[in-house]
Amino acid sequence: MADKSSIKRVYVAGGCFWGAEQFLVRIPGVVRTEVGYANGKTANPSYEDVCHNHTGHAETVLIEYDPAVLSLSRLLELFYLAIDPLSLNRQGHDAGTQYRTGVFYTDNEDRNVIAASLAELQTRFDKPVVVENLPLENYYTAEEYHQKYLDKNPGGYCHIGSGTFEKLDRALRGA
Repeated sequence: MADKSSIKRVYVAGGCFWGAEQFLVRIPGVVRTEVGYANGKTANPSYEDVCHNHTGHAETVLIEYDPAVLSLSRLLELFYLAIDPLSLNRQGHDAGTQYRTGVFYTDNEDRNVIAASLAELQTRFDKPVVVENLPLENYYTAEEYHQKYLDKNPGGYCHIGSGTFEKLDRALRGA
């Protein structure tokens, strides 16, 4: 693994953060994940605030990755397997602005990589891709019980079906 100074960060919103984190942590080159709330209008929201008080936050996964192993464009390509990029404010059965999709960056150099990746994704669809490409305005770590939730609760709800995890496995094998 690379030294800590070479590790990069990006924040992705892909619906319920439990399943998104479970999906993303399987990607070689991802060295750490954490779930939280991003780009909302209140400080230090709770899960209840985000779900019921219109804070504007998106359920988000902070991803730390080693760019020597995994490029941002490849990470995004794999992330897109886990979302419906045409669905506004909804993933699976989860609906609301907290379930919107997006990529939030802290490094301005990443903006163009994300834009190019989304433009390529758009070529696969006739309808508009609604994945946000925005600078990270704010991020608050979610409560501890949400961290690695599906590891702690293997039978817990996940909007990402098993077929999506199989698509990831095939993509990682190059199949």
